[in-house]
Amino acid sequence: MEQVRRFNRDISRRIGALEESYLARGRPLGEARLIWEIGAAGEIEIRALREKLGLDSGYVSRLLRKLEKQGLVENRQSRADARSRTVRLSREGKAEFAAYDAMSDDLAITMLGSLDDGGRVKLAAAMARVENLLRSAQVTLEDVPADCTEAETCLNAYFAELDARFADGFDPYAGSDEEEGAPAMEHFVIARFEGKAAGCGMVLELEPGIAEIKRVWIAPELRGTGVASRIMDQLEVRAREGGYRLVRLDTNGTLTEAQAMYRKRGYREIPCYNANPFAEHWFEKEL
Repeated sequence: MEQVRRFNRDISRRIGALEESYLARGRPLGEARLIWEIGAAGEIEIRALREKLGLDSGYVSRLLRKLEKQGLVENRQSRADARSRTVRLSREGKAEFAAYDAMSDDLAITMLGSLDDGGRVKLAAAMARVENLLRSAQVTLEDVPADCTEAETCLNAYFAELDARFADGFDPYAGSDEEEGAPAMEHFVIARFEGKAAGCGMVLELEPGIAEIKRVWIAPELRGTGVASRIMDQLEVRAREGGYRLVRLDTNGTLTEAQAMYRKRGYREIPCYNANPFAEHWFEKEL
C-alpha cells in the first residue's frame, strides 16, 4: 500500500499535476486533459468522455464551460442521438492540443534525459507493465443476456476481426445446423473498460456434463493485460457451477495467441469434436 502511495506522489510531482498551470499553458491539469481527450477523439459524446475519464458529470460540465468561454471547444447536439451532446475542439482548441502534444514530448524527454540507453529501455518497459496492470484493474466482468446491445457490439467486433485475419474470411453461421436448433445458452460474459464493452466470452452446453467455451474476444487496447484470462476464469467458474465436468473449445490455426493461452491454462489438444469449418485445433479441460 505504501509503495502505491509513494509512486502516486512521485509521479504527480514529476508530471506537473500539482501545478496550477500545467506545462505553463495557463490552465490546470483537469482542463488540459479534456483538451487532450477531445482532440484525440476528434469529436466525442460528453457522456462517453465522462465515462472514459471516470469523472462526475457536474465536474465535467464545469470544465467544459470554462473551455467554451476560452473559445477552445464547441458543444452541439449529437447527429447520431438527439438526446446527447457532443464536443469537439475549435481551431484555437486544436492549436492548444498541438502545443500540449509537443510539450508532453519535451517532458518525456526530460524524464528520460539523465538515464543511459539501458535505463531508458528498463523504465519504458516498467511503465508499459504498470499501464497494463492498471488497465486490467479498471476492467469489470459481468454476466449479461446474449442478445443485449453490448454483447452484439462485442460479437460484431470479434467477427470482423476474424474476417480480416482469416485468409478466406469468416462466416459465424457456417457449419451451423438450424434443424437441430441452437444450443442452450448458459452464460455470456462481457468485460467493461472505461464505460464500454471491450471483451466477451460465452459458455454453451455441448452435451450433458460437457460445456463449450466460445467467442472469447478482447479489444486491442486490452491485449496483454490478462483480461482474456480473467474472462476464461469466469467462464470456467460458471461452467463448474452449472454442473459441467468438462469444457471444450476450438480455434483456428491463425490464432496462435489463443492457442498459447489455452495450453497455459491446462487445456490439452484433442481430435475434432464438431463441424466448425474454421476450426483447426480442438481442446478440452477437466474442471
